[in-house]
Amino acid sequence: MCVILVQVNPGEAFTIQRDDGQFQCITGPAQVPMMSPNGSVPQIYVPPGYVQQIIEENGVRRVLVLPQTEFHPGGHSPLHHPPPPPPHAHLQAFIPHPHIMHPPPHLYSGMAGGTGDMNPQYISQYHPAHTTIYSEQDTHPPHGRAAFAHRDERASKTYERLQKKLKERQGVGGGGCGVLALSKDSPPPSPQKSRGTPPSGGDLQNGLGGKGAEEQAQPSTAVTALVKSPGRGKETESGDIQARGASLSWVAPSRTEGDDEPKEGEEGPAEPSFTYEVSVSYSGKDGKYKSAYRVQAMCNCLQGIPSEPVSFTTLSCEPDKPSPPRKASGTKSSLVLQWKAPCDNGSKIQNYILQWDEVRYFVIAVLCFHISQKYIFCPTIIYSFRSEFSEGVHIMTSCSVPAPPLSPELIQSGVTWLCVRWHRPAGSPKEDEISYVLEMEEEGSGYGFQASYDGDELSHTARNLHRSTTYRFRVVAYNAEGKSNPSGVSEFTTAPDRPGCPCRLAVKGKPHPTSFRLTWDPPKDNGGSDVTKYVAELSEGLSGSSWNQVYSGSAMECVCDGLSPGCSYQARVHCFSAGGESPLMEPLQVQTPPVPPGPCQPPRVVGKPKSREVQLRWAPPLVDGGSAVSSYSVEMFAPQMDEGREVYQGSELDCTVGSLLPGRTYGFRLRAANKAGYGPFSERSEVTTGPGAPEACRPPHVTCKSPTCAVISWETPPCNGAAVSEYRLEWGAAEGSMQTCYTGAALSHEMRGLLPATNYFCRVQAVNVAGVGPFSDAVLCQTPCSVPGPVSNVHALRESEMRVEGKARPLLYSPSTCLGLRWEAPCDHGSEITSYLIDLGERQPILTGPVTKYIIQNLQPDTTYRIRIQALNSLGAGPCSHTFKLKTKPLPPLPPRLECTASSHQTLRLKWGEGPAKAQPTDSLLYHLQMEDKSGRFISLYKGPCHTHKVQRLNESTSYTFRIQAFNEAGEGPFSTVYTFTTPRSPPAPLKAPRVERVDESCEVSWETLPPMKGDPAIYCLQSMQGNSEFKQIYKGSATSYQLPNLSSSTEYRFRVCAIRQCQDAPEIIGPYSSTIILLPPRVDSPGVSGTTGSKAAEAQKPKRSMTDEQFSFLIIALLAVTSILIAVAIQYFVIE
Repeated sequence: MCVILVQVNPGEAFTIQRDDGQFQCITGPAQVPMMSPNGSVPQIYVPPGYVQQIIEENGVRRVLVLPQTEFHPGGHSPLHHPPPPPPHAHLQAFIPHPHIMHPPPHLYSGMAGGTGDMNPQYISQYHPAHTTIYSEQDTHPPHGRAAFAHRDERASKTYERLQKKLKERQGVGGGGCGVLALSKDSPPPSPQKSRGTPPSGGDLQNGLGGKGAEEQAQPSTAVTALVKSPGRGKETESGDIQARGASLSWVAPSRTEGDDEPKEGEEGPAEPSFTYEVSVSYSGKDGKYKSAYRVQAMCNCLQGIPSEPVSFTTLSCEPDKPSPPRKASGTKSSLVLQWKAPCDNGSKIQNYILQWDEVRYFVIAVLCFHISQKYIFCPTIIYSFRSEFSEGVHIMTSCSVPAPPLSPELIQSGVTWLCVRWHRPAGSPKEDEISYVLEMEEEGSGYGFQASYDGDELSHTARNLHRSTTYRFRVVAYNAEGKSNPSGVSEFTTAPDRPGCPCRLAVKGKPHPTSFRLTWDPPKDNGGSDVTKYVAELSEGLSGSSWNQVYSGSAMECVCDGLSPGCSYQARVHCFSAGGESPLMEPLQVQTPPVPPGPCQPPRVVGKPKSREVQLRWAPPLVDGGSAVSSYSVEMFAPQMDEGREVYQGSELDCTVGSLLPGRTYGFRLRAANKAGYGPFSERSEVTTGPGAPEACRPPHVTCKSPTCAVISWETPPCNGAAVSEYRLEWGAAEGSMQTCYTGAALSHEMRGLLPATNYFCRVQAVNVAGVGPFSDAVLCQTPCSVPGPVSNVHALRESEMRVEGKARPLLYSPSTCLGLRWEAPCDHGSEITSYLIDLGERQPILTGPVTKYIIQNLQPDTTYRIRIQALNSLGAGPCSHTFKLKTKPLPPLPPRLECTASSHQTLRLKWGEGPAKAQPTDSLLYHLQMEDKSGRFISLYKGPCHTHKVQRLNESTSYTFRIQAFNEAGEGPFSTVYTFTTPRSPPAPLKAPRVERVDESCEVSWETLPPMKGDPAIYCLQSMQGNSEFKQIYKGSATSYQLPNLSSSTEYRFRVCAIRQCQDAPEIIGPYSSTIILLPPRVDSPGVSGTTGSKAAEAQKPKRSMTDEQFSFLIIALLAVTSILIAVAIQYFVIE
């Protein structure tokens, strides 16, 4: 079974008989797949003048239905010149019908039932739309025909619609709008004709070609004719019609009926001047034209109505010039050529003429050529009109497979590239087009040879390679016939890359003042080759302007010496390898440590040396050791001493050395220091001081002759070049407050009037002509001990201080029989006071211990005594104090008797002594009343001269304890015994007046209720008085109301009520009675009295009710609120505003 594809070109049809015996007509363009069970081609019915051709490509058979063409072997084809064109536009020139031309017998002899040697595209002008001989697409398809190889369904439907419209317009005749009418006798137009392009040649005669050409009529003078539109132009007529042009003519438009006719005696309007516009269109649709063959008149910017379109058909002409042929395939002795079909210009192309060396052959003929020779081919077209020949091309026949080339050679190598060249194979002709394939294999990759280049060049640069890597190359030559064997293998190696910079540059160990050791690591990337040399460079300072090489070698450390101490250096290292020099690394900053500075010049004296000080000055050292000098140290050598001591340390260049001895020679030397330390000392310089004041004397010697006399002596100090002229002695009880007591040339002095057992300080000073020497050290001396001094500041003790300490309740001494003394202790003069002697005059002296307070007892009251005191120690008795007088006080009064004269539930009235209740101004006796509180302490209630006192705010039925004391100028007397008094129970509170209401001949009396008092209930007693009699009890009980019956109508009644407290362990306590309320008898009015009098009497009989406590409280609160509001308003109005 085989599948056969039958291709039907556009505008053609072919008929096939189906299995059921019916015939089916298929119109092109179409591809009809046919299946043959036995592999033979079925019988295909073709229309007259057409033949079928069977071809096979890649195992697929195709049946082409092609028109028959006339074959002219061996010479020029006869040219059929067309007769002159007919005068009418619809009559075309005579074109021979395809069935007139018979193909030669040998043309299809080899293609009847199988495949031919040539492709069918070169058989006739109708090429199958799906053929794939052309490998590249042309932007201008031949004859304007679209490529049907990839026609989709949308394109097929569009083509069918175009064919349908074409048939409709052919049926209309010459009335189409701008579409060329086809007559039945004319051959069908080629579907490859370009219909969207207007004819070239824009300058057509008589206004053809668009708006550019115009015809002017005579100018118009009538005003009315200008304001109206021109009429429709008459229908155009086609004159001389050529293949690429036509002559058109038309009649000027006539005046419309609406134009005004001229009146008698008036001139008619002038003829208007018309301008015509001819529109040309090659495609019309529904009367809307992009451009059309129509005429439109214009007059003074007014456009008329276009004329009816007129369609005509131009004549056919020769085809366009074909494109040059190209080689489709070939062998050593044959060539297969192909070209693109040109535009047929209105008539089908019948055949082509192919010229080779001025001999014409048909394309389907198989010609014999010589190997490796150039031939020139110029195809042309056999037609009623022959087109021009195409341009000549040079095409070569095929050659044999080239010989293997020589091994490739290396031109130049790089880090990532290799430039390789090779030579043309030996013995290959120059005309043979040979290409080359360069294959490359990386060493150790395992991928084998891979193609690196494919082309006709004899050299190639392989890029993106690995550095320092070996690659293998070989070359394969090939042409149209095939490939040669590979050449010999050549091995080439890429160049190594330059290494990276060394890393981890550092100083090994501690830098020295004049050298340091650098160390570094090899670069992380050596570029593919070993590092051969390292170069270390050094730059002084931080600018990095100049670098000096300090090392070159293969080691990875070096020593940089010969440096300056305390300087900054920059170091860097780079390396070399077979790949070149590495880039420079970031410099490393290194600071050499400084060294101590060099020796200074000896210090020199500034000015004249003084006796006690010398001013020195010096210059900085010449060598600072790489660091600025921070300080200087000056040492001084005293006379006759080998060791010096530092007298100055600082950053200044001068100093003053003090505390020197006058007239002596001192040695001085100097050294400088920086942050590295001190440098060496300078040479010693000698300086002699001038004369000065004497030196300090030695401490003086003190000898005490008595407790009040001492002798001071001293020695002569060194005079420092000048004799001592006098001495100055200072003496004092304190070291800081000594005063000069002697000035003279003697070496001793006696001090008198001193105090016994007293510390004294003394010092001495020498003076000469040079000045005053320093004081000697102060000497402490103490005078011998003596008897105590006299007692002073004796005074009597207050009564509060006369007590015995150490007891719970200290006993007070009575100032009437005792005298208390206090004094200040006198100076003991170095011996502790053992006792005091108190002299009372006539009485025996009293000897006390070493105390400063003493109470003399058993004295007479109200008596004066003369007293003096004398201190005693181990050395004897001191002088007595001054005599002073003290008097005892009289005896204090006794406490009076206390009694309670009146009591209530909240108060107690107390009375004591005999006398008036109120105090008199002359009373000297005072009383002190005290009461015991809950904690057992007595608190003061009253102190004064009165004999009565009322104690208030007490609790009912509670016992209270009291005591009293009398005192006067003699003092406070003793407290009396304790008295206890008890407050009675409180009576009930008074009640308000009762309320009385008369009910007929009785009345009801009610009163308020009292709460229980400390658990005791309250009852009420109601009394009534009738007329002027006495009050009688009418009710007693716990109720709060009582109804009194049988009242007399002519008697008034008075009522009052009181509360009675019922005590559980005591008799009842009656409270005060309330106010009395009167109940008047009712009045009987006479008939003559008005109703007003009766109403007033009734109102008078009604008892007046008083306000309750709640109502009264509310009334007070309301009054306060109103008052506050008024005050606030007044403040707001008068003060704020």
